[in-house]
Amino acid sequence: MKPVPHATSLRRAPVQRRSAERLTRILDACADLLDEVGYDALSTRAVAQRAGVPIGSVYRFFGNKRQMADALAQRNLERYSARVTERLRETGDGGWRTALDAVLDEYLEMKRTAPGFSLVDFGNQIPVGARHGEPNHRVADRLTELLSGYLDREPDEELRRVFLIAVETADTLVHLAFRVVPEGDPKIIEEMREMLRAYLSRVLD
Repeated sequence: MKPVPHATSLRRAPVQRRSAERLTRILDACADLLDEVGYDALSTRAVAQRAGVPIGSVYRFFGNKRQMADALAQRNLERYSARVTERLRETGDGGWRTALDAVLDEYLEMKRTAPGFSLVDFGNQIPVGARHGEPNHRVADRLTELLSGYLDREPDEELRRVFLIAVETADTLVHLAFRVVPEGDPKIIEEMREMLRAYLSRVLD
């Protein structure tokens, strides 16, 4: 079992394996219920029942459902980072276009298949995500960290700014694509991909 990252919203970080497994079950239950009932109808009691844990176990980690959703968003980012890293390891040295495809494809796959992701993603959704929390800045920081070595670029402020612009653009257009078609409008997604290629080519070629 992969360890659950210590999200900043946790009241108490798990220390023992049993505690970490319980936290994983709580977050899995939260994700499933978000898809089934939405954020407004989500409750800590329902999460505890679905996870098969006492309600006190939920409150051991989280003060409310908002903190649970925030922790789920952090876990999503960790899992997304791992998927992108594995994808790049498999493809080898393919340049920034290969990296772009990995970043976009893995995000779209999680958007379509990961429980709760369509409502929470990396914490950017309302009412779950706090705009002042700047989730896209965290994503850009993570991508700068992950891709700088792959691209043989210095992880400086210029690269971070480039990735932040790309992340903000992709975030807006992906959400448009999924509003138009439940599985993501392929034409909008392709236009987004071409737009990002054109922008990044000016900077990374």
